[in-house]
Amino acid sequence: MGAIATAFGLVFDPYVLAIIMGSAVFGMFVGAMPGLTATMATALLVPVTFFMAPVPALGAIVTATAMAIFAGDIPAAMLRMPGTPASAAYADESYEMTKKGQLDLCMGVNLVFSVLGGIFGVAILVLLAPVLAEVAINFSSFEYFWLACLGLTCAVFIGTGDPLKGLLSLFIGLAIGTVGIDPAAGQPRFTFGNVDLLSGINFIPTLIGMFAVSELLRGAVTMEAAGARVQQAVGNMFAGLGDVTRRYWKNFIRGSVIGTVIGALPGAGADIAAWVSYAVSKKMSKEPEKFGTGHIEGIVDSTSANNSALGGAWIPALVFGIPGDSITAIVIGVLYMKGMNPGPTVFLQTPELIYAVFIIFILANLLMFPLGWAAIKSAKQILRVPRNILLPVILIFCMVGSFAMTNSLYGVVLMVVMGVFGWLLEEHGIPVAPLILGLVLGEMLEQNFMSSMIKASGSFIGFLDRPIAGTLGALTMLLWVVMAWKALPFGRRQPVAA
Repeated sequence: MGAIATAFGLVFDPYVLAIIMGSAVFGMFVGAMPGLTATMATALLVPVTFFMAPVPALGAIVTATAMAIFAGDIPAAMLRMPGTPASAAYADESYEMTKKGQLDLCMGVNLVFSVLGGIFGVAILVLLAPVLAEVAINFSSFEYFWLACLGLTCAVFIGTGDPLKGLLSLFIGLAIGTVGIDPAAGQPRFTFGNVDLLSGINFIPTLIGMFAVSELLRGAVTMEAAGARVQQAVGNMFAGLGDVTRRYWKNFIRGSVIGTVIGALPGAGADIAAWVSYAVSKKMSKEPEKFGTGHIEGIVDSTSANNSALGGAWIPALVFGIPGDSITAIVIGVLYMKGMNPGPTVFLQTPELIYAVFIIFILANLLMFPLGWAAIKSAKQILRVPRNILLPVILIFCMVGSFAMTNSLYGVVLMVVMGVFGWLLEEHGIPVAPLILGLVLGEMLEQNFMSSMIKASGSFIGFLDRPIAGTLGALTMLLWVVMAWKALPFGRRQPVAA
């Protein structure tokens, strides 16, 4: 109880509350701008959090992320342009409702069920994370090796539509992760005599480049004018919500459960949770023919799922040090930067900080209600910011952030190179998320593999000797076999009986 009381004192400090409020407004703005992402909002905050204590730093990231995921629904409904990828699954549905004059109801459902879904995900995080930590504290390098393998596998086969392109992206990320000092031999690898590369490819400039700069390049190439679509005035958003809740409360529970589970899978995240939940909603619906015509049912499922996925994604991040999505990949970097090494021991060493994260999650979701209402009401003004003004401003933030992380132009050059590279990858249909996760998990995979081989005297049997390691190994290899079978012609296409 002492740790919980300390956590409340840390969170409800005026400085921390001011940081949370500022981050909430920032997250709302980024999420409401078409083409920008919650990951970008998080990446842009990292250089700022470098100068903060752990609690305000984590508070800024948690709050901005939650706000950005919700705010992406605003341009999706008004412009048919999802503010974040997490809103893309139901952007057409929302826009069709707007064209039918139901923008008020659509926005009300998005706001209320986003808040409820987020609280659901946090509740599961609070209940499961400490329990899993008690199990994970007995993990050795063998278990962490298989967890890294499982995380990389999920990143390829769950997070992308084409497993081969996901696999290619993953291997690129793993290759980039080998640059620097060999953890076993202590020798430089692929540095080409460059001193800056001895420390490896810096994660934050790479992340900013891959997600932010690549998106800026895409926006500069298209430079579409926003604001030419339906933007009717928003009236009473809460009229009719009672009927929707009574009719679709099961959809909310189902969407929240799906979102939390998928969020907890390494490599998935809110984007995938929304798509899966929308698909399940359509399949289970009594009125599937209404989907795509402005039907509220799929929106209830999806908006609950993508917000609950945020809490779920923190479960593997805190307990195992494995990112549940690109956002928690950034969070893990921030945790290391603040001396809070993610893993089961963090619950023993700094429990007050973990409880503070839980409190901030709840506070952020409650804060989403009034700020979300204000954002929806003022959305027309927010969406009028010309992109030819917005893009250069964001680029300046990216450059400052990358420079701050390395204190040299190396960070800026790395950001630009990775931004162009990420843009080229996505232009050819190759996702960058597996690359980022490969870069994050590559070091963990290599270090635990080398440690395990030394412990087992070079025998691979040691990887399956321990009960938990054997179970994780069998599950991972089974997943590999299933995916390989489905990739084969005779496994992919089966004759359909007439």
